[in-house]
This record gives sequence, C-alpha cells and structure tokens, in this order.
Amino acid sequence: MVFIDACHKKPVKHTPIWMMRQAGRYLPEYRATRAKAKNFIEFFKSPELACEATLQPIDLLGVDAAILFSDILPVPLEMGLDLEFIPGTGPVIHNPVRSEADLGRLGDDAPDRLTYVYDAVKIIRRALPADKALIGFAGSPWTLATYMVEGSGSKNYAIIKKLLYTQPQVMHALLEKNTQAVTEYLLRQIEAGADAVQIFDSWGGALEQSMFFEFSWSYMLRIAQAIRAKYPDTPIILFSKGVGSYLEQIEGDFDVFGVDWCTPIARAKEILHPRYTLQGNMEPMRLYDRDRTREGVEEIFSVMGKADGFIFNLGHGMVPDLSPDNAKYVVELVHEISAR
Repeated sequence: MVFIDACHKKPVKHTPIWMMRQAGRYLPEYRATRAKAKNFIEFFKSPELACEATLQPIDLLGVDAAILFSDILPVPLEMGLDLEFIPGTGPVIHNPVRSEADLGRLGDDAPDRLTYVYDAVKIIRRALPADKALIGFAGSPWTLATYMVEGSGSKNYAIIKKLLYTQPQVMHALLEKNTQAVTEYLLRQIEAGADAVQIFDSWGGALEQSMFFEFSWSYMLRIAQAIRAKYPDTPIILFSKGVGSYLEQIEGDFDVFGVDWCTPIARAKEILHPRYTLQGNMEPMRLYDRDRTREGVEEIFSVMGKADGFIFNLGHGMVPDLSPDNAKYVVELVHEISAR
C-alpha cells in the first residue's frame, strides 16, 4: 500500500493523497446515503451506511486511503452523555460534564458499546481494494473533553478553560477517562482491520503552549505508546490543529505528524522531517479554483519534492460546497506531479 509505505518513510511510486472529510456533503452520493438515515447518529451507527460513505471517495476520487466514516463523538455518547446533532447548529451535549461529581456519570464501558464501529471497519476492509489503506480514527482526549464540558462547539472555550485553570485535578481526571476509552477504541479498530489510525486534536491550538503539552499532547502520546506496544507496525498519525508555533517541542513515538494549513510546510519540514512523515497541508479553500489548486499543490511539492515520508492532504477538512470535480482534480494532480 503506497499510503502505508509513505507512513513508514519507504520509497513510493507517487505521493499518496487522501483528504480530511473526503466523505462528506460536497458529494451528491454522500447526501443520498445520508438520506437513508433519520438522523446523523443513526447514520454513523449503521455499519452498512458507514461502509457506503467510506468507500465513495475511493471510487469517485481515486484517493490512496479511505478513512472510516464516523465522528469523534460516539465515544462520549457511549460514555453516557446525551448527544444530539441539531441541523444548523451541530453537536449538542445536553448533560455536559462541569464538576468532579459529573465524572461519576461517565461509564467505563464505552469501548464495549462501540461494536457498530468495529463492524463497519470489518466490512469496509473486506470491500476495499487490497492496495488501499483504511484509516481508523478518534478524537484526542482534550478535543473530546472540550465538547463534553462546553456542551457544544465554542469560540473561546471559556467553560473548559475555567475548569482547567481552577480545578486542574478534575480536568486531568476527565482526560484520564477519555484516554483509557480512546486507547481501547483505537486498538479495537486495528483488531477489526484498520491499517493505520489518526488522532484528531481539533482544539489543541486553543491552549497556550505549556497547557497544550500538559493537557493535550501528553495524553495523545500515551495513546500512541499503548498502540505501539501492541501493534508496532501500525502507523500512528497525530494531527493537532493550531500548534504550528510549538513544533520545536513536538516529539514522541508516532509515525506521521499532520500539518495544518496555518503552518508553513517548510517550517514543519525543517523541524520535524525526516524524523516523522509529514501529512498536509493545502488550504482547503483552494479547491474552489483549479488555478489556485495547482498553485497550492506546486508550492507544497516545491518544498517536499519527492521526499520519502510525505502524504499529501488538506490542512483541515473539506467544506460542503466544494466541487467534486475539483476534488478529483487535486488527486490526479498530486499523482501526476509526484510521479514525475
């Protein structure tokens, strides 16, 4: 698999590409699949529908890896939180965690209750071509905690930061619970057939530097360490958004570092490559225009060249109104330029 070879810094015939949120609303086929479920939770709880959505970018775009179609919030859902996805609003947790007493409401059996995810991984892996990798994933303990405490998305993270600075012991206790759940969750995804796993730390950049390494990065590394101990050959991808100015302190036992679009790829290469394979990092909005797409791809390759240990991706997820034809174009472009 070209994707797995790139994770391990082996020579590849072309630079592999996949895109965050490559299964999403910009695809008419995805919208048709989504319409088969009465709500989003029912959608990701159906292994058959999750398989359908996961495979669509492979068939339509020609990407080199599929990423499991799911969400980061099944973990807190199965820990006992009352989760609802409200159209036009997004995820809302109606009984958020706000105190030490609230921690007692969180069940420890979430990994046992996520069988629908493992079932999806099994049927996706069977359906995928042998040369295409399947990426499993989870939210980082910190990112999960932000939703669990805030109760929804946030602009300033005031509730969770107040908890962090005034009751750090409660924050660490919550992160400990999340770390145990996410570790077991990812291990079981690998057992079910995932070829690699990615941890999404969407809100790491909300933390100042010292707090990021204490309350986010350290827990991600613990998960990576546990995976490495049991599955030493399975690539581990860590993606933390908004931490480009913290790169000098990034280290640990993992394989791939995801670079967001705010971080110059040249800076990431200088500091982290070739210790780690780099993944990234084109601004997703470039996909609105083909000339800007080509410009962005060429700029990244002018830095990375044909380096072993590089995976092309966007610097964050695709947005709903992008053209599927433009998404296919960037895949073809990456394959064409890198094969040269």
